[in-house]
Parts: sequence; C-alpha cells; structure tokens
Amino acid sequence: MKHPAPSAGDHLRPRLLSMAPSSALQWFILLLPAAVLLAYFLTAFPPQSVSLTNYPSLATLPAHSPSWEIYPEDFYAGGAYVRLPYGSVRYWLIGPENGQRIVLIHGLSVPAIIWKDVGPYLATNGFRVLLYDLYGRGYSDAPQTTYDTTLYTTQLALLMQYVGWDKAHITGVSMGGGIAAAFVAQFPHLATNRTALIASTGLVDSSELSRTSKFLSSPLMQSSPLYILSLYLQHLANSREISDDPIADLIRIQSAYLPGFNPAVASSIRDGPIRSLAPAFTALGRRTRKQGGRVLLIWGTADSVVPFSNAARVCALVPSAELLTVPEGGHDLTISHAQEVGRALADFFRKE
Repeated sequence: MKHPAPSAGDHLRPRLLSMAPSSALQWFILLLPAAVLLAYFLTAFPPQSVSLTNYPSLATLPAHSPSWEIYPEDFYAGGAYVRLPYGSVRYWLIGPENGQRIVLIHGLSVPAIIWKDVGPYLATNGFRVLLYDLYGRGYSDAPQTTYDTTLYTTQLALLMQYVGWDKAHITGVSMGGGIAAAFVAQFPHLATNRTALIASTGLVDSSELSRTSKFLSSPLMQSSPLYILSLYLQHLANSREISDDPIADLIRIQSAYLPGFNPAVASSIRDGPIRSLAPAFTALGRRTRKQGGRVLLIWGTADSVVPFSNAARVCALVPSAELLTVPEGGHDLTISHAQEVGRALADFFRKE
C-alpha cells in the first residue's frame, strides 16, 4: 500500500501546533489589562461630588463694622434664619398674621433694607409682609455657584414653603422685579393674580448697561477680587464714617469684606434676571389675560439704571399692565418716593 508523499509544508505542521498554546497565552496577556480596565470602569462608583462652598454674610463682620449700625440683623422685627440647599437665608415676617400676604424682593446689590419704609408702611396698613435677603447679599449666605434666575426663584419657593405660605402677592424692585416675573411664570400656584413690579429688570438691552455694570460682570469679577483690589475696596469702606448715603456705604462694605458679594453681583448681571426674560413676561401677560389678573408697574421717568423705556417693553408683553409714572423719579423709588410707592401698593392689592 502506497502512502501519499509528504507535502512541502507537512514538516512545519508540528511546529505550528506546538506554538498555538503560546500564542493564546500571549493574546491573553495582551488583553488582560484592557479587560481589567473595562471591568473597573463598569463597576467603579462615580467620583464623589465636591461640596458646595458658601461665603459668609454680614453676620460674620466684627462688632465695630459700620454695617451693624446701618443694617443690623434685627433691622425688622420677626427675623430668623432658614437653612436651604444653597445656604442660610435671613428673612423677616412683619404685620398682622391674618393680613393679606405680600413678598417684597430686593434688587441687585442692596439687601432688604431697600424696603425700610415701604415694608413697615404695608405692615401698619394690615398686610403680612415677607422680606428676605437674596443669596450673596446682606445676611444670607453666598454660595459659589451661578446666580441665574432659577437660583433666585427656587430660593423664594423654598422660603415660602418653609414659612407655610401657599400663595402671596409678589412684588419686586429692580432685579427683584425680574425675579418676581420669573417666579410667577415658574410657580404660578404660589402667586396670586396680582403682581407689582418697580423699575423692573428682565428686558434690559445690553447697550443700556453702565460701564460699571459691565466691569462688575467681567470675568475678573466673576471670581473673588484680586488682593490689591480687595485692599482698595476696604480702604474706601474704612475711609469715612457713615455718610449721608448709608445705602451706598452698605454696598461698599459688602463689596470690600464679603468675598461672595462681587461674584454674586457679577454672575447676576451675566447670567441672572437682568436680560432675556421676555418669555417670563409673556407668560405673565398670558396669565393675566386668561385669569383676569392685574399687574402694576411703577417707574421713574429719570431712571438711569433701568431706563423708563423699559416700561414700554414690559407693557408690550403684558398689555393689561397698569403703569404708574413718577415724574423725574430715579431708580431708588422705594427710598426717594417711599410713601407714594407704599400707598400705590396698598391700594393695588386691596382692590377687589
């Protein structure tokens, strides 16, 4: 019996067969690190989030600071603190407990002292008034975060929940007006059908921002002030006794000694309720039209911060809004025309 002649490659087959286990081992060794790395990423827990940093408030300043004389912690009666997710918030409840409920929201840089005459006026006229300091101002903490509209509206929603208010009249001045309009749009179930806006932001054109505002919103001021700048601000705050304008003094003190104040103001101008709130005002106008609600606008014709032309922009989106014009009135109407503003608000919220 003849056997087939061996082919030319037959003498190589044993060698190849003998190399197979070695090749498999090599592939195993090569793939093992990749498999281990893949398994790690599939099973490892995500990294732990960094905790929120909160900068201190006026409450931490020494007893000799002029801020305690200008705006003490008990500036209004009925004050307390509440701890919310983004930090501690100072608030006050004044007026009879059974009175109509009104929330007063301050603006960009001046805390609740801006209502020093209007708030007590409403309280003595039978209203239950909720005042509070926004994050980054006064006696509320300054979280290291983006100060956008949602931060402010949720702050108020949580505060109202804490004090047990299910609904209230919402009133805001300057940036507080923008917050008020956005709050009514985002949380309509927490607001009555009456809203009052005083020299409100929300529709400000970029060209109307002052050079100071543009500087404050620059990337330089998005972080804590530079050391030399901080020393200069402290020098300004210390170079005089309380002046004839204690509100301006309070702004300087916050800017110089509260490391979270300047970033809060900067971020609010860049990211907050200063511009681009047309959808919120449109929603306010729609709500007013459908539910028979009312909106009161109060504006000074000489306002150089939020020019009077902004009143027409608001009225275009809220056609039924009632406009109270203050001839030659500036931006600080709650200070310069407190009695007029107080009476207008009381009459507006009392009307059936």
